[in-house]
Amino acid sequence: MNLSGGDPTGVAAEAVFRTVRTGNPFEETVERLLSAIRLGVVGHGERFPAERELAARLGVSRITLRDALRALQEAGYVESRRGRSGGTFVTYVRPRPSRSEAQRVLRDAGTDLDDLFTHRRALETGAAVLLAEKGLTPEQEDLLGDRLEATEEAEVEDYRRLDTVLHLTLAELTGSASLTRALTEVRMRVNDLLDAMPMLVRNLEHSNAQHGELVRAIREGEPESARRAVREHLEGSEALIRGFLS
Repeated sequence: MNLSGGDPTGVAAEAVFRTVRTGNPFEETVERLLSAIRLGVVGHGERFPAERELAARLGVSRITLRDALRALQEAGYVESRRGRSGGTFVTYVRPRPSRSEAQRVLRDAGTDLDDLFTHRRALETGAAVLLAEKGLTPEQEDLLGDRLEATEEAEVEDYRRLDTVLHLTLAELTGSASLTRALTEVRMRVNDLLDAMPMLVRNLEHSNAQHGELVRAIREGEPESARRAVREHLEGSEALIRGFLS
């Protein structure tokens, strides 16, 4: 698996597979690996990077990494395969969308919607406005354009992953690792709710139109237009989630 910025999943991978810094490396390693699965950085049937590479990226020993992978295997998220093409593969299958599943996800998250949505708005609005104010380099414009195009052309089953990458790209382009990490964590919780809901093609078309306006505002250096585009986009997502949970 290529984790470089040229891979469409590279932005999310960089945010998830970062150095473990807490006093409990085992628990945080498990959390990082789970994040990779839940964000779609490593999808169903795909293989995690080799142990040596992944341990180096996370800054943990291979023993700690193996213990974390073993815990995920026991929980039914991954499986280990031997042989030349072996490794650790994701076996987790998301539950079928349902209102009860979405309610369970919210309950297990230990937070309320107002808190989650306020945090997300602050992060995403701040990133978009900052980018519109400071401008993009030609390389950054190309990257953002590629992410937008990938989302617009995505099949339904791959839409959420590429949508996530587009949003995380905005955070990455600010140059703030802290902002990218924070948005990654928030996006993971939002995705857990969205994954429990059916995907509606009309909603995706509307979302793509809003993405296009947001990217245009950033490229043309219009902070207020960028602010409005983020607000309208997130309000739509929030209304969808609230309506489904009610």
